[in-house]
Amino acid sequence: MFTVQPRREDHGTNFSCRSELDLRSQGLELFQNTSAPRKLQTYVLPSTDPHLEAPRVVEVGSRWPVKCTLDGLFPAWDAEVYLVLGDQKLKSNTMYNGDSVLAEAWLEENEEGTHSLKCSVNLGEKDRRTRSNVTIYSFPVPTLTLSPPEVSEWTTVTVECVTRDGAVVTLNGVSAEPPGPRAQLKLNVSADDHGSNFSCSAALKIAGQVVHKNQTRELHVLYGPRLDQRDCLGNWTWQEGSEQTLKCEARGNPIPKLNCSRKGDGASLPIGDLRPVKREVAGTYLCRATSTRGGVTREVVLNVLHGQNILDIVIPVVAVVLILGALGTAGYIYNYQRKIQIYELQKARKAQEEAALKLHAQSTPP
Repeated sequence: MFTVQPRREDHGTNFSCRSELDLRSQGLELFQNTSAPRKLQTYVLPSTDPHLEAPRVVEVGSRWPVKCTLDGLFPAWDAEVYLVLGDQKLKSNTMYNGDSVLAEAWLEENEEGTHSLKCSVNLGEKDRRTRSNVTIYSFPVPTLTLSPPEVSEWTTVTVECVTRDGAVVTLNGVSAEPPGPRAQLKLNVSADDHGSNFSCSAALKIAGQVVHKNQTRELHVLYGPRLDQRDCLGNWTWQEGSEQTLKCEARGNPIPKLNCSRKGDGASLPIGDLRPVKREVAGTYLCRATSTRGGVTREVVLNVLHGQNILDIVIPVVAVVLILGALGTAGYIYNYQRKIQIYELQKARKAQEEAALKLHAQSTPP
C-alpha cells in the first residue's frame, strides 16, 4: 500500500496492481497477476455557495428565467446542477466555461404562495447548495367602469375603480381617500370631454415589493353638430391658378353629415385639394351639418382673385390713395400758408409796438 498526493493533471489516470510469485527456484514457474485498472478522479469544489439569480415575486401563469452559477470547479464539466422549486425539479440547460458552470431554467407556477427555490451543484461525492424564497401571486387588473359608458352632453357620469382587498387604487392620478381598493369620481361632461381617457392604477405590496396593474377607459359623449371657425374657416381668398386645400369638416357625436351648396345654383363646395383654383368655384355657400342630435347652419365665402377682379380691387384702392394723398398735400400747403400769415401779423404788430414806444420816449420832456 502506498499514498499518492493527487494533482489536477492526474485526473483520469488509470491505476492497476500487479503481483508476482516466483517459484522457479523450486522447479515451478513464475506466477503473475494484474488487477483490473481503476481510474483516478480528482475534484476541486470551492467552499463558496452557488450564486442564484431569481425574482422574488412572480405572477401566476408568467414565466421568469432562473440562473445558478458557481466558479472555481475542477473539472467543471463533471459538475451536475439541479434547480428545484418546492418539490418540483425544474428542467434546466447547463453550460460550462473554463472552471465555471451555469444552469438556466424557466420558472412557471400556477399556485399562489411562497415557495423555496434551491440550487445544488454536485461534483464527486460533495455538493454546494443555496436557496431563496419566491412568492407566487395573483393580482388581476383593476375594474374601471364608466356609468353610463356613453352619455349626452351636460349630464353626469360616474367613474369608479375597484381592485382586490389589500391594494390601493389611484384614479386619474388622485389616490383614494382614505387609501383603499376603491375610488370614485363624478363629473358633468361637455363636448370637450368626448374621447377623454380615464386611468386607474392599483398597487399591491408583495414580499416587500410593490407591483402595479393599470386599466384605462375612454369616455364617449353624445353631442350635436359643431361647425365653427376651427372646423371650417368660412372665408377663403385665393389666387386663380394656385394650388390650395379647402378644409371644412363638422364635429359631433355621432359624426354629422355636412352639405355645402352655393347660393343661386346649388353647386357643392369643393372640399379637398384644388389643383388649380378656378374662378368658377367662387361664391357664397350655405353649409349645413346634421345628425340625430340636431343641425347647425353656417354661411361661408370663397373668393378667387383673377385678372379682372384684381383690377376692380386695385383701381379703387389706387384712387383712394391718390385722393388721400391730394388731400394731405392740400392740407399741408394750407397749414404752411396759415403759419406764414400768422408769423407776418406777429412781426407787423411787434414793429408797431416798437415804433409807439419810440415816439413816446421822444415826446417826454427831460
